[in-house]
Amino acid sequence: MNIYVIMKRTFDTEEKIQIENGEIVDDGAEYIINPYDEYAVEEAIQLRDEHGGEVTVVTVGDEEAEKELRTALAMGADKAVLIEDEDVEEGDQYSTQTILGAYFEDKEVDIILGGNVAVDGGSGQVGPRLAEQLGISHVTSVVKLEIQDGKATVEKDVEGDMEVIEVDLPVLITAQQGLNEPRYPSLPGIMKAKKKPLETLDLDDLDLDEEDAEGKTKTVERYLPPAKEAGKILDGELDDQVNELVSLLKTEAKVI
Repeated sequence: MNIYVIMKRTFDTEEKIQIENGEIVDDGAEYIINPYDEYAVEEAIQLRDEHGGEVTVVTVGDEEAEKELRTALAMGADKAVLIEDEDVEEGDQYSTQTILGAYFEDKEVDIILGGNVAVDGGSGQVGPRLAEQLGISHVTSVVKLEIQDGKATVEKDVEGDMEVIEVDLPVLITAQQGLNEPRYPSLPGIMKAKKKPLETLDLDDLDLDEEDAEGKTKTVERYLPPAKEAGKILDGELDDQVNELVSLLKTEAKVI
């Protein structure tokens, strides 16, 4: 099987984000594989071990994303591809989809896996956008996946319930928490990852101009949510507390 994983480099979820002059300050910040993409990498490795083939991990970003690609190789992926996008101004989900679409244009694909969302942006758009561009089916929020006889049978999380879908390959799947338990890279895996192929491409290699991948959205402002104020404890008789609570919800919280 030709198995691909689209992966993103994101802030460590434990990082405290700082913003100065409307820009995110990332000096010294730790980066990781987007946690939802880890499920995709793990599932890809399990599918390869069961059905044969190879796993290629692809990311769009700057040269520093090589570290996260090496981590995916250490987990067990076979190959990695870094598509550098430094020339794209104000890149967004459209930009990523366009670049990935150009990369996959001449590839033979059985299945593409990715995370359901990225923890930094949280839009969940890239996977469905890419599937639409490639003209293949896609299923999001998948918590169980089986491949047999050229078909994928998936269980999809639908807000507390499950939906079972059967779809022909090729297909793009986005992984939800619960699909599997991602493995930690072992020491032998880390050593092997150093020798596995990691290809670096740029827009020219994909016959794309910067304008082709220019974002369709523009960031107007970035700001942190306001600090939480101290809570209030209401005293007195129950009826008095209820009346005071209603008054506060109207005058201060302004939610009723």
